[in-house]
Amino acid sequence: MVQAMDWNPQTITWQETYPDGTRYSVLEGVRDVPGTAFTYAFFMPAGFWDPAHAHTADARVVVVQGAMHLGFGTTTDKAAARIFPVGGYLLVPANAVHYDGAETDTIIIGTAIGPWKTTYVGEE
Repeated sequence: MVQAMDWNPQTITWQETYPDGTRYSVLEGVRDVPGTAFTYAFFMPAGFWDPAHAHTADARVVVVQGAMHLGFGTTTDKAAARIFPVGGYLLVPANAVHYDGAETDTIIIGTAIGPWKTTYVGEE
């Protein structure tokens, strides 16, 4: 019998923790295999803002804890960012330059198709 897989903010096993306090985990699938779907979780601590960047694939994201702030453009404008509370669902298109952050501890769960790469504005 096949069993369902499930996660919530308390059961995510974080695979990567970064110096800025963010955490990342691939929940299922493989992010680097072309044409393969994967699901990931990302934790943003209160006060975190990620500078302008883009991803190589569409990201479909649901907020499961806190509130994600998201804006589009090459310059972080916190006042212009939309706020997505718990239950908020959004699509960030591939190659769309955006910035995101959180004023409270926030967790998002997203799905995308590999390969997945993030490029920050100014990187080559």
